Amino acid sequence: MKEGRKLLFFDIDGTIWDYKNRIPDSTREAIDIARARGHLVFINSGRSRGYIINPSLFELGLDGIVSGCGSLVEYRGQVIFESRMDKDLALRAVSGVRRYGMRPVLEGRYNLYMDDEEFPDDWYADKLRRELGNKMLAIKDNWGEWNIQKISCDYGGGDIKGCMQEFGGEFDFIIHNLTVVEMVPYGISKGTGIKEVCSYLGASLADTVAFGDSINDRTMLETAGISVVMGNGTDVVKAMADHITTPLEEDGIWNACKELGII
Repeated sequence: MKEGRKLLFFDIDGTIWDYKNRIPDSTREAIDIARARGHLVFINSGRSRGYIINPSLFELGLDGIVSGCGSLVEYRGQVIFESRMDKDLALRAVSGVRRYGMRPVLEGRYNLYMDDEEFPDDWYADKLRRELGNKMLAIKDNWGEWNIQKISCDYGGGDIKGCMQEFGGEFDFIIHNLTVVEMVPYGISKGTGIKEVCSYLGASLADTVAFGDSINDRTMLETAGISVVMGNGTDVVKAMADHITTPLEEDGIWNACKELGII
């Protein structure tokens, strides 16, 4: 790989944009300058590829996308790695999480799957329906035929400990807060996504920089040569960061890129 070139990996929510999907102008400018200087820019998101569809993300001029917590990796439009959840595991997991009182959203390469009756008057479910349109399908109408990489659940009021005990050997459980958990097949992570990119490009992990804000960025931040956590990030990930920048809305990406000599 070209000497001095860095591979930059950005989380989306809370890092690239805020909860209203607003990207600061300074972030756009920083990414433009970084790419003009020969650095490569990747999204590295917990969102599955089926939910990375907003045009404003692609307007950033991405070189690649790591989606679904490392389960699908693309470089300049070409898929270089894909891990699809085994059908038997998916069936057991969906039935299992419901048995423990948890409500699943199945996340895949092309679609997301959710049963509306499980999410009445839910703001996030409404957001998914609004943004995904016909890419949001019903779990029950496509039973066992889902093309998915991971599962997210609302576990509020459910027995998440029981679920983790049953499926802990097959999934990594990423607990975001008191109600939301991601279930990613064991051995797949944002960190392995970075490794896949480096392997494909013949790059060193020492030449990677990861930008994140929350617990599902942990493996990405641990894997990258340099880790940057946003000022609006959680204390848990700030504790593992090489650099803590200002919050997203206070030019966090720009300031970090400037400090690191990327721009």
